[in-house]
Amino acid sequence: MKRVFLVPGFFGFANLGELRYFGHVHRLLVRRFEDAGIEASVHQVRTLPTSSLKRRTQRLLEAVAAASSPGDTIDLVGHSSGGLDARMFASPGARIDSELEPWAQQVRSVLTVATPHLGTPSAEAFATASGKRMLRLISAMTLVVLRQGSIPLTVLLEAGHLFRRVDGLLEDDAPGLVDEVFRGLLDQLDSDRRSEVAAFFAEVGEDQALLPQIAPDAMDAFNVGTGDRPGVRYGCVLTRARRPGLHGVMDAGLRPYAQASNALYVACHRLASGGPEYAPAATALAPFWSDLTPADNDGMVPTASQAWGRVVAAVDADHLDVIGHFAGEDAVPPHYDWIRTGTGYSRSAFEATWNACFEFLVS
Repeated sequence: MKRVFLVPGFFGFANLGELRYFGHVHRLLVRRFEDAGIEASVHQVRTLPTSSLKRRTQRLLEAVAAASSPGDTIDLVGHSSGGLDARMFASPGARIDSELEPWAQQVRSVLTVATPHLGTPSAEAFATASGKRMLRLISAMTLVVLRQGSIPLTVLLEAGHLFRRVDGLLEDDAPGLVDEVFRGLLDQLDSDRRSEVAAFFAEVGEDQALLPQIAPDAMDAFNVGTGDRPGVRYGCVLTRARRPGLHGVMDAGLRPYAQASNALYVACHRLASGGPEYAPAATALAPFWSDLTPADNDGMVPTASQAWGRVVAAVDADHLDVIGHFAGEDAVPPHYDWIRTGTGYSRSAFEATWNACFEFLVS
């Protein structure tokens, strides 16, 4: 039996009520395997959103062991930091658990999607006390948008004002404002959902060891100690969102909702912009984007940080666009956008991306 495991990143919700992190990806892959007549099972892993890579990989081991049998072939697909979990799981040098190695020997391929193999500056920013508040707010906005399709304008305007002065907020001068907007977001949910989301963030707050581990300097050590397993195929999907600029403001026009969402994107892009340390990797990716710079990113991870193994797809998409969370309210089920980056990733682009991923998994 072929078993494919979808591993979430640090936004980490696999199943939060009816919300599905990999819902759109799961449906596409299941359909492709069925159409191809391939016996396969696609599993969505429940992870610990901001826990250490070791704890997250332990959770992946538990999911694999619960769903697999000796003799199965295992394919790991990790989005964002989930790609690092997948690499650690497959690595011959991983010292996670005595039960890991037999399962790791059954891994056939590792596919990473928008993964910070060289780290991300966002992690350094979000690792501060104020940064953690900002990350919690961004995560809450993501959950509300993906669940309901939008955020009430009054809340989004308040958030947009905060993000326009993100540098000051990261210096911890206004934590109360961030907390106030966060509470306003939770108030948009009914009591059951509000309790569920509050519990989710309580779990996140208990362990945030992941953030310093995916900072650029820390990833140097991770890459030295996490070698590729011989015989396993490694592939990656690269993402780049449209650069912020006057065009984003013009596209948003006079619509307050669009302007506030654009302010969030500008803040996220600024935090994720890489420096000179990414220049060699950016140059190596010139065949995919001739104008790629170290500062280019998908709103969370520098594009130059994402390459590992064979490039399966290089797409213009933001960090959550690529797993199906882009604007497409007319789709069934609907696709809701994370933030409005103006990148233009569409349903046809999504299907092309994941058809390429399917071909990688079965080749």
